[in-house]
Amino acid sequence: MAAVNDNVILGWKLSCMDIAISRRTQFCSVILHSFPPSARAAINMKLRCLSATTEAAAAGNTDIFSVTPSTAADFDYLGESTKGDLNLNTAINGEAGLDGPIEDVAKMEAQEAEHLLNHLGIPDPFSARHSARGIFCSRTLNLRSISAIGYDMDYTLIHYNVAAWEGRAYDYCMENLRNMGFPVDGLAFDPDLVIRGLVIDKEKGNLVKADRFGYVKRAMHGTRMLSTQKVSEIYGRELVDLRKESRWEFLNTLFSVSEAVAFMQMVDRLDEGAIAADLGSLDYKGLYKAVGKALFRAHVEGQLKSEIMSKPELFVEPDPELPLALLDQKEAGKRLLLITNSDYHYTEKMMQHSFNRFLPNDMSWRDLFDMVIVSARKPEFFQLSQPMYEVVTDEGLMRPCFKAQTGGLYSGGSAQMIENSLGIHGDEILYVGDHIYTDVSQSKVHLRWRTALICRELEDEYSALICSRGHRATLIELINQKEVVGDLFNQLRLALQRRSKGRPAQTIAATHMENKELAESIQKLLIVMQRLDHKIAPLMESDGELFNTRWGFLSRAGLWDKSHIMRQIEKYADIYTSRVSNFLHYTPFMYFRAQEQSLAHDSYSSPRHKYNDDE
Repeated sequence: MAAVNDNVILGWKLSCMDIAISRRTQFCSVILHSFPPSARAAINMKLRCLSATTEAAAAGNTDIFSVTPSTAADFDYLGESTKGDLNLNTAINGEAGLDGPIEDVAKMEAQEAEHLLNHLGIPDPFSARHSARGIFCSRTLNLRSISAIGYDMDYTLIHYNVAAWEGRAYDYCMENLRNMGFPVDGLAFDPDLVIRGLVIDKEKGNLVKADRFGYVKRAMHGTRMLSTQKVSEIYGRELVDLRKESRWEFLNTLFSVSEAVAFMQMVDRLDEGAIAADLGSLDYKGLYKAVGKALFRAHVEGQLKSEIMSKPELFVEPDPELPLALLDQKEAGKRLLLITNSDYHYTEKMMQHSFNRFLPNDMSWRDLFDMVIVSARKPEFFQLSQPMYEVVTDEGLMRPCFKAQTGGLYSGGSAQMIENSLGIHGDEILYVGDHIYTDVSQSKVHLRWRTALICRELEDEYSALICSRGHRATLIELINQKEVVGDLFNQLRLALQRRSKGRPAQTIAATHMENKELAESIQKLLIVMQRLDHKIAPLMESDGELFNTRWGFLSRAGLWDKSHIMRQIEKYADIYTSRVSNFLHYTPFMYFRAQEQSLAHDSYSSPRHKYNDDE
C-alpha cells in the first residue's frame, strides 16, 4: 500500500470521530489501560477536554464549535468550498501537547486518534478505501460542502439480482418477439454474454469494446467473437462515436443487459436465414428496432413490474447498511432527494421493501427524504422545464403543482424547480445514479451538479484484478523483455539497411562489421522476439478473463489502456463506487481527494528492465 500523507490520515480519523460524535457515542467510556502507555496521557487529556466541552455546553456555552455557512465559505488550496467545515471557536486546553513541528504533531495525533477509534470498535477508514467497497475519486469533492444529495432508485438505492431481473425482462422480450413471428425457440438468457460499457453497432450486428479514444479492441458478431485481424479489417479506419445515435448504442447500465443479449442472439438467427420473409426485408438496424420494441412492450404493459412488486424478495438484493448510510447523511444536515423514473406505485413498494425493515425507531423510507420525485423522465428532467404534479393520496391521485415543498411527493417536474424550491444550486448538490448518461453526465453538463456513479461490477473487477496480479506481472515482464530485445534488434537492422544502400552505419565499427556476424546477430534476436510473441499473445488474450471470459475487465481495454466506459466515468463522475452503502464507511464529512494522474513522460515511471552479463 502506498504511503499516505499524514494530514490526510488525520483528516480521515477526525472525519470518523465527527460521525461518532453525531451518533452521540459515549467517549467517556474509554478504558485507558487498553491503550499503549505512550498514548494514555494524551488520550486522558482529550477526554478531559471533551468533558469540559460537554460541561460548557450544558451550562449554555454552545459556541465552542461552529459550522461554516455558505455565506462565510471560502475556497481551500484545492479549489473546494469550505462550507460545512467544523471550526473551533473556543479552545479549552486545546493547544496543550500540540507544540512542535506540525508534521510531527499531525503524525502523533493521527496515531492517537487511530488508537481511540480502534478501541471504540470503529473500523479503520483505510480498510474501506483499499477494498472492493472503496469510493474512488476522479475529481476532488468536499462532501462537507454538499447541501443536498439526490439519488436514483433502480440499480442505485435498490440493487436487483441481474440474473433474476434481467432474466425476466429477457423472457418477456422473447415472448413478445415470438408473438411478432420471430424464431426464438431454443434461446436462453446468458448474462455473461455482455457487460456494461460495450457498444452495439446497429449497422453491422456487432457488439464492440472500445478504448478511451474510441478504437475498437474486441468485437462480437451475433454471439461469435471476432479475431483481432477481423476486428482490424472492420474497424481499422473508424472510431466509435456515441454522438451518432443512429448507429451506436452504448450499454450505459445493467438494464441494457437483457436487450443486448436478445439482439445478439437474434443476429445469429438473421444470419442463419431463420427469420421468416413475411416479417419483411430486415437488416441489422431493423432487427435492433424490433428487439427494442419487444422489450419496450414488456415494460409498458406492466407485467414485468407487477411480477417484481408481488415478490420483491426474488429480485432485490437486500443491503441493511444502505438506509443507515443515508440516515447519517440526513443527521449531518444533508437534504436527501429521491429522483427516479419509476412510477409512484412501484417506487413505494420497492422502497418500502428495501428500507423500512432496516431503519430504527419505526422510521419509514419517506422519513429519510426531504423530497421525492417519481416519473421524473430523466434525462429531460435535467434539461427542460416540465409540468410537476403533487401525489396527494396513497392511491397515487395527483394534482398540478408549481412549487415543491420540503417533505413533498411529486411526479415529473424539473431539476431547476427543485433547485429553486430548496434555494441551492449547482455544485452544492450531489447526484448519485447508475446511468452514465441519464443520471451522471446530464446533471453535470446542464446543472453543474456534483456526481457519483454506482457500478456494482466494480466489486467483482477489483477482486479479479487482485487475483490477476501474478498473471499481469508475468505479461508485463515479457513485454518489457520484448521491448529491450526489439530496441537492440532495430539498431542492428538499421546498420544492415544503411550498409545495403552503400552508406556507413551508425559507427565505424558497425560499418566494418562482418556481414555474417551482423546477419547472425539479427537472426538470433528475430527468433527471440518471435518466441516472446508466441508466449505473450495467449497471455494477452486471457487478460481479464477472471472478470469476463469474452470481454475482459470492465475498466480496461488492453493491458494498460482505459476502456470507453472508464473514460466516460472519469469525465462525468466526480466519485464512483460499487454501492451507496459504501458511504457508511466514509462519513458525511469526507473530503475525497483526486489521485495524481500519471503521464507518459513522467520520469518516475517504472524503470525498463535491461539484460546484462550478471544475469
